[in-house]
Amino acid sequence: MYRIGELAKQCQVKADTLRFYEKHGLLAPSVRSDAGYRLYNEGDAARLRFILRAKAVGFSLNEIAELLSIELDKANWACADVKGMVDTKLVQVQLRLAELEHFRDSLQSLSEACCGGPESAEHCSILEALESSSQAVRREAGTACEPQIQLHANNKAQAKLGRESC
Repeated sequence: MYRIGELAKQCQVKADTLRFYEKHGLLAPSVRSDAGYRLYNEGDAARLRFILRAKAVGFSLNEIAELLSIELDKANWACADVKGMVDTKLVQVQLRLAELEHFRDSLQSLSEACCGGPESAEHCSILEALESSSQAVRREAGTACEPQIQLHANNKAQAKLGRESC
């Protein structure tokens, strides 16, 4: 049997993490000592390791709870059910990566459109682009071919860099 601190140390997490999982119904101590200490057995330790591995690959607490329920009742579930969960999570991660790449490109465009000089920010192209959802903003440092920044109409800070003809 492990006390909460011992199990936490063995799994390299904080005791608060175990309390958090307990609060969310993912983990429960097998018993409590006469003094009220949480006591965990090997099965509880295996369950915690399962939770930590599932969390490490990106599953949410709700998804982990569903995986745990499948784990406890494997005979009534098919591999296709588990694979479906993994495939759904994979699609979510791919969409999030695409979103992050878009953010990166937008921020790069904003950065490249700004001269970054010591002048006043009164006419800063970045601030102007973030203030406007529809107007094109010219680069501060005049060049022969000035990029434009345009934000999507939904007013998120998602910029597109467009080059005028040189």
